Amino acid sequence: MASGVTRLPAQPPFDPTATPDEVVLARAGASLRLTWRDGATAVLAAETLRLHCRCAWCTRDRVQGHFPLEFKAVAVKHIEPMGTYAAHITFSDGHVRGIFPWVYLRDLTREAPDADAA
Repeated sequence: MASGVTRLPAQPPFDPTATPDEVVLARAGASLRLTWRDGATAVLAAETLRLHCRCAWCTRDRVQGHFPLEFKAVAVKHIEPMGTYAAHITFSDGHVRGIFPWVYLRDLTREAPDADAA
């Protein structure tokens, strides 16, 4: 580190097309249904969201080899916006640290096997 100072961008990276117009907690928390401005919709299962949490606790558990391979009975208990860039998601297994940027959720809907489920 040359100067010891890290310069942050004036604005955080933000993709307004990644922000959904509607987010619905569906099937008693078993999934989230997201709808974007262009009319595209997708569904993410609660298990997919839990498996893809990138919080420090989950990241540490993955590195240490302690992260579960599945969360079969997990449900989304609560979702709330974090400013305009992300959602804070809490789960029925007690995990409350998940902050999911909208762009990350949009990318997950493109990759997840449950993305086309209704």
